[in-house]
Amino acid sequence: MVLGEQPWSVPLARAEVPESGRRIVLEADDCSRAAIAKLANLQALPHLQASFDLSPSSGKGLRVNGRIDARVVQTCVVTLEPVENTVAEAVDLVFVPAPDVASEQPSESIELDAADDDDAEPMTNGTIDLGAIATEFFLLGLDPYPRKPGAMFDPPAADEAADGPFAALADLKSRTGGKG
Repeated sequence: MVLGEQPWSVPLARAEVPESGRRIVLEADDCSRAAIAKLANLQALPHLQASFDLSPSSGKGLRVNGRIDARVVQTCVVTLEPVENTVAEAVDLVFVPAPDVASEQPSESIELDAADDDDAEPMTNGTIDLGAIATEFFLLGLDPYPRKPGAMFDPPAADEAADGPFAALADLKSRTGGKG
């Protein structure tokens, strides 16, 4: 994905999440689904939904727990026919305010809870993009090699002697009676 090019964007400011938390359910519209389908090289993306439970984390941080559910139509890697699949991906992320590198004064330190880890993501100006999170986890959940049920790849039977790199030499040897 090219930086700045978001097929589905739903920004949410940390200030919009109360201390008691907030639940948000998002359904991608037709334009967003079409853009994501094109990005993922899908035949169709008839359904894409994200449900998130948001809660404050470490003071100014934000914890995002949720699930991405989708129905997709991909191309079978064996038959090249359409195949319908589902995507179900769990989301568990922690966001913290990005450090202010322009400031000469030391910024206040942010301590992560024991449940938080060093993989916290930075917020951008106190905001996260739920649509971008949903898109990223959706793309990670796609089957990279979709197959129709029962589709098996059967390579064509090859006569190794006739198709091998020395087939022409063997043919020449048989025509000359083995003299050469």
